[in-house]
Amino acid sequence: MRYDLVIFDNDGVLVDSEPISNRLLAGYLTELGHPTSYEDSVRDYMGSAMHRVHDLVEERTGQRLPDDFDDVFHGRVFAAFERELKPVAGAVEVLETLAADGVPYCVASSGSHERIRVGHRATGLDRWFEDERIFSSQDVGRGKPAPDLFLYAAERMGVAPERCVVVEDSPLGVQAAVAAGMDVYGFTSMTPAEKLADATRLFARPAELLGLLRKN
Repeated sequence: MRYDLVIFDNDGVLVDSEPISNRLLAGYLTELGHPTSYEDSVRDYMGSAMHRVHDLVEERTGQRLPDDFDDVFHGRVFAAFERELKPVAGAVEVLETLAADGVPYCVASSGSHERIRVGHRATGLDRWFEDERIFSSQDVGRGKPAPDLFLYAAERMGVAPERCVVVEDSPLGVQAAVAAGMDVYGFTSMTPAEKLADATRLFARPAELLGLLRKN
């Protein structure tokens, strides 16, 4: 393999959660008097930590979201995950190959530790991710597009940033990986390729990812 560590984003890369969470986020914001379409939510919030939702709403409207916003939103999301969530097609095969080849990997997500684990349990991906492979924006002061989370994951896994590759599907995540000095492969399943133009390489199906990770 080309790299000593593969760092996966979670939502949209490992678990097919973006349609669920953005639908619910748009609905909840609209319910609170901040009209938001599904497309608005994907554009503004996909790949970001929850503080970005609070910051953008306050910046645009001058109003703060309710103190229990995160708890209510996550309650709705976790319930939907139990009913609907699936792994991204092909993600399991990628993890199986990396594990078989002995390639270190981890997940570094804008989502909370609880969100990551709920999603992994619902989809069966928890078998691939012990606690020491899971990193959240909760672990650092700033979420994506700041590089802090990816740098923290690399440090904890004992790998230099230049020997890491990040697998991302959001513009914010690509920005964070570039800022961290890491290669980044942009997954275009949900995000138009032009919005991931700063990525090192682009791929449309997880099966293509294994080819990118291998040395030519």
